[in-house]
Amino acid sequence: MLEARTLSLGERLRGVCAQLNAGAITAICGPNGAGKSTLLASLAGLLGAQGGSVMLDGTPLHALAVRHRAQAIGYLPQDGQVAWDMAVRPLVALGRLPHGDAAGAQGAAAVERALAALDLAGLAQRPVSTLSGGERARALLARVLAGEPRWILADEPLAALDLGHQLALLATLRSAAKAGAGVVLVLHDLALAMNHADRVLVLDGGEVVADGAPEAALSPAMVERVWGVSARWLGEPGARALVAS
Repeated sequence: MLEARTLSLGERLRGVCAQLNAGAITAICGPNGAGKSTLLASLAGLLGAQGGSVMLDGTPLHALAVRHRAQAIGYLPQDGQVAWDMAVRPLVALGRLPHGDAAGAQGAAAVERALAALDLAGLAQRPVSTLSGGERARALLARVLAGEPRWILADEPLAALDLGHQLALLATLRSAAKAGAGVVLVLHDLALAMNHADRVLVLDGGEVVADGAPEAALSPAMVERVWGVSARWLGEPGARALVAS
């Protein structure tokens, strides 16, 4: 379990409490400036909270050795940077650094699985500078998947992808959740959260204002309250569309 206990950070997070379970996809939604990215980075142990704590399986995250934390939690920021213009395969192989086996058989196999999962095998030798925005986003997520973390925390991982790669990535993340990983995604697209998440946290003004199944957390009343939009859901479960009125 990954848990935020009364997590506070200035005006960005105000006493956020959330118990996130492995084996499920949790979406964090909310308007701009709600604290979504701040919460995700805090759950990854990258921001020092002014109050509260983050717990991983009952242990404070800050008490874990950096290597153990990196093995357990894979984090993809919204605007990932690549410091050197390396090829895609060695970039993805960086995900094995916490395990120290990028050159070994187990590490190499994990890298190849990540490349295949993100449809990057044909681009493995390409320099990152030659990739499109969507291809680069897939390469950065493949680096996270190569580490085979128990928790995958990704900030807007679908934003730069075309429809086909969005659906393929969601299928990959669903497979990871079925295998026991905890998947936590920041999503602006409420329809994606409604149709693909098991649980939705809605943040507004740094506070959790809804937490539950997508149908409840993203009800028309909640959408109007938080986003200020009068809307309704159309379609069957798993294939719903949000229509503003």
